[in-house]
Amino acid sequence: MWIQPEEVLMAGALWVSERANPFFILQRRKGHGRGGGLSGLLVGTLDVVLDSSARVAPYRILLQTADSQIYWNVACGSSRKEITEHWDWLEANLLQTISIFDNDEDVITFVKGKISGIIAEENRLKQGEEQEEDCGKFREAELKMRRLFGMPEEEKLVNYYSCSYWKGRVPRQGWLYLSVNHLCFYSFLLGKEVTLVVQWTEVTQLEKNATLVFPESVRVSTRHTEHFFSMFLNINDTFKLMEQLATIAMRQLLDNEAFAADRSLPKPCKTLRNVSALKRDLDARAKNERYRMAFRLTQDERLDGHTDCTLWTPFAKMHVVGQLFISNNYICFNSREEDLCQLIIPLREVSIVEKADSSSVLPCPVSISTKNKMNFLFANLKDRDFLVQRISDFLQRTPDSSWGDTSPLSLIGHSVRHSHGGGPSNSQFRSRGRHYHPGLPTASHGLLQLYHQDAPEDLGPKAMKEKMKEEAWNIHFSEFGRGVCMYRTSRTRDLVLNGIPERLRGELWLLFSGAQNEMATHPGYYGDLVEQAMGLCSLATEEIERDLHRSMPEHRAFQNETGIAALRRVLTAYAHRNPGIGYCQAMNIVTSVLLLYCPEEEAFWLLVALCERMLPDYYNTRVVGALVDQGVFEELTRAFLPLLYEHMQELGVISTISLSWFLTLFLSVMPFDSAVLLVDCFFYEGIKVTFQVALAVLHDNMDALLSCSDEGEAMTILGRYLDNVVNKQTVAPPIPHLHALLTSGDDPPPEIDIFELIKSSYEKFGSLRSDVIEQMRFKQRLKVIQSLEDTAKRSVVRAMMTESAFSIEELEELYCLFKSKHMTSCYWGSSSSAAERHDPSLPYLEQYRIDPAQFAQLFASLAPWVCGGHTSTLSARLFRLLDQNKDGLVNFKEFVTGLSGMYHGDMTEKLKLLYKLHLPPGRCVCVCVCVCVCVCKVKDYRYYLRMWAKEKEPKTETIKDLPRMNQEQFIDLCKTLYNMFSEEPLEQQLYHSIATVASLLLRIGEVGKKFNNNNGGRKADDAPAAAAQAPPLQPQREEGPGEGGSGETQVCRALADAQLEPAAPDEETKDDDASLSSYSVVSSGSLQSEDIGDDAVLIGGGGGQRRGSVLDVDWSITFEQVLASLLTEPPLVDYFEKKRDFQNKMAASKAQRAVERQTSSASDHELSKFIGKR
Repeated sequence: MWIQPEEVLMAGALWVSERANPFFILQRRKGHGRGGGLSGLLVGTLDVVLDSSARVAPYRILLQTADSQIYWNVACGSSRKEITEHWDWLEANLLQTISIFDNDEDVITFVKGKISGIIAEENRLKQGEEQEEDCGKFREAELKMRRLFGMPEEEKLVNYYSCSYWKGRVPRQGWLYLSVNHLCFYSFLLGKEVTLVVQWTEVTQLEKNATLVFPESVRVSTRHTEHFFSMFLNINDTFKLMEQLATIAMRQLLDNEAFAADRSLPKPCKTLRNVSALKRDLDARAKNERYRMAFRLTQDERLDGHTDCTLWTPFAKMHVVGQLFISNNYICFNSREEDLCQLIIPLREVSIVEKADSSSVLPCPVSISTKNKMNFLFANLKDRDFLVQRISDFLQRTPDSSWGDTSPLSLIGHSVRHSHGGGPSNSQFRSRGRHYHPGLPTASHGLLQLYHQDAPEDLGPKAMKEKMKEEAWNIHFSEFGRGVCMYRTSRTRDLVLNGIPERLRGELWLLFSGAQNEMATHPGYYGDLVEQAMGLCSLATEEIERDLHRSMPEHRAFQNETGIAALRRVLTAYAHRNPGIGYCQAMNIVTSVLLLYCPEEEAFWLLVALCERMLPDYYNTRVVGALVDQGVFEELTRAFLPLLYEHMQELGVISTISLSWFLTLFLSVMPFDSAVLLVDCFFYEGIKVTFQVALAVLHDNMDALLSCSDEGEAMTILGRYLDNVVNKQTVAPPIPHLHALLTSGDDPPPEIDIFELIKSSYEKFGSLRSDVIEQMRFKQRLKVIQSLEDTAKRSVVRAMMTESAFSIEELEELYCLFKSKHMTSCYWGSSSSAAERHDPSLPYLEQYRIDPAQFAQLFASLAPWVCGGHTSTLSARLFRLLDQNKDGLVNFKEFVTGLSGMYHGDMTEKLKLLYKLHLPPGRCVCVCVCVCVCVCKVKDYRYYLRMWAKEKEPKTETIKDLPRMNQEQFIDLCKTLYNMFSEEPLEQQLYHSIATVASLLLRIGEVGKKFNNNNGGRKADDAPAAAAQAPPLQPQREEGPGEGGSGETQVCRALADAQLEPAAPDEETKDDDASLSSYSVVSSGSLQSEDIGDDAVLIGGGGGQRRGSVLDVDWSITFEQVLASLLTEPPLVDYFEKKRDFQNKMAASKAQRAVERQTSSASDHELSKFIGKR
């Protein structure tokens, strides 16, 4: 790369001159390339340890003048090819021009100006923002990473660190490169080189630990090995970045989503040293994620900035110290002391933002007023003017704002007023909809309210306690505010733990979950979804219909069409909104409870909050989120209840019981009136409440569980315990719990008060923190997703065992290679989107699919038929043949089927495959059975099952099913065969044999054409029949010499007569000469495949027909004729019957993906050879 000219005082130190002219010198750094001796080893070692190679490339070009001892560095390069291109450009464009200058100063000035102009033009043409933002040193490090590890330009470096890699018991000091998709390490110490490459998708465990052997190290585990890295300057920063990159990789495995850089990330004011744009991007993503989780905001919310401040709390009459967060739609505050105060102010609610008068008691205050007359006073702001400016900018972009002609700059120091004219009300819907409209009862009321509105007023003690709860909440609202701008304090949490009143439950669920904000910003969205989704038929809708009547059947709200229809609309609308999830069992139970307390639209947005934010990945096809939390629960059990954990692990109970607890939030295992109180706590506190209660349940039953001897007994104990958790304060009529009725027995255990259980969980396990749970989730997510991938691999291997001749080990290796190619396309680009080629709903065999380019790479490395330059053509033909549904993609089953035929098929199968590869698209016979069902009277269902079974039975394809091959296709087949034999030990014999067979087949085709012409007097309808009758008899004539054929029919005699029609001696001599000529030329090795094809036509063309001329459309042969002709040549028979060594091919393919190597050499010459091979 060209660099800004800089002075160099000592041109010879640590450098070797390789080229020179009167003005320029090309130099190579010692320790790179050939030679160097001891000094080269030392320089190479220093370059790695001190990272001087990130600043000093191994090659450079210096500008020199005759009368000066000062040199100017004008270019550097990471490879000889790159620096040679710059050298050639200087000699071609500058050398002649500067040679006419008389003054050396003019030469230096001219060259410096020219190089600066080139750099300026390159910078102008660059479009990649990362390249513009990243500093020069970081770009050099990225180039070095690509050179060392053979990475393409699409692989982006995120950051690199100096560290030690423990190779056995010996630490190797070097550099750790963390890219988007790989972890790489390189070390070169005194000739010892260590290179390590690990894909993030292969990582199964990532831990930071400190032991006597590995002090403060990071352990990276894969399925087969463990790698330890230590001696980091800042191990916490490195480990956090590793976690982020591993999480991105797990998301690729789960959703097949590639990493996409954030193009809208604001540029820094100045180029940050050693911090790439991707590193800034990932840091911003991590901050955004923490911000959204803390305040339950939507996934598109992005943190703009935060600052320390104080908030005046009128309820406590004091200033609370904390942090103020500003994003594109919200102003949020969180106190430094946990649970002291939290505040969320949507910008859509803001009416005034102004700077208040500053004083020594209240420095730099800012007042924010909302539409519902609440006022918030923030003080001790470091940069108040900038803060007000940013808020005013975001208010300008708020959808329902109306600012008139006021300039944002004029608002600083004055009131920033937000329009009071709001958008459409949340209750306004499109009434024209047939399925959902405001007139529906569930559009404005929860199901419980509908069924209780006609009930007489209850004046009992439970009802009075419920009214007291409502009054306590009303007092809280008057003191702390109501709605999204409410102050959330420890008193709010205490009220939630005491139970939310039924009348306020829907409102507060919507508030605490953050669903209210999303609903307010999407008016009419739910109604539109219902209209779009209703009437559509899919797998999700079928499952929904099947589960509708299983959703709380004991509750009378779902014993009629009103409740069932509302549940159908909500579930169907969500399946239409998020087809990636669609519908998962347990969603119906949770949604049923939501509908009891909320109108339909509110229940829908609560379901969105649950599935997409509060319980991530819970309700997908593989319930990954629930499995992850199940692993977290096991880890928490080991930490808090170690004795019970060991015993439960022996019984295998934890993994069995906890899945249903987490998926349904205890709603399916606990009486409804009790479980709904846990849902109250969940919406306020998050998943930590679920873990706390689950631990409390195990703790309360610890003695009984420790005495259990089998899994069934433990399950019974826990089931009966949960069945008897009661809510003694509920005012609703008791709802029978079906599981409790079945397991109560004659002597049921004592009742457990749900409030006591919740209180106990906070007292014993209230130390759980959300950030700790997230850290544990990351650790378990790696295990769970990799475990699911292993399960998928085993399922694929079992399914393919009966359909291919490969062993289990071979199929596993093939699957890993195939999946690796698919995953590579996720981040290095492909002709089609990776997401389009991965459908988790498909069987495991069909989930991963590759395109023609990736198939060509696998074919070239694994196929037994090596065809040189013709390999790509053969690969494209095989891909076309295997792509049965013509979608341009091949799945693993199709890939293995084609490969198995080449390796394990008999000679006939291999030749049949080759034959079909050269037939045109659409002519290959698809194996199918057409079953004609006669129109008759009503059949028994068993009749249709038998017919369906017959349709599913594969029909064995015979050689007679294959269509005929014309002359052009035959020429292509000959080309392929000639190329296949180029690297065989018996190359000459095979060439002679194929020349003989080609001549024979060409004569057969000519005879067949004459036979068809002699029968030209037949009717057109009879011609196909005659052509169909001839082929089966022709092979008998060809097999005669080898097997002593007999019984010639009239057709065979006509064929023999037709062969002898020309002058026999001349024709045979001509054919023999042509055959020998073809043999002699091909064996010389100088004939290209195109020439071979031409000669092949000449052999039997009779009239010297060339490829460029019009092909004989009447000429054709059958597969039977090809097979019979090949059987006459023993070398060809031996070639196709020979068993090919698949293990060698697989080993060679795996060597290309080698992740670790260590070499010993006297210099860095081996490194240069390694780079050259890459």
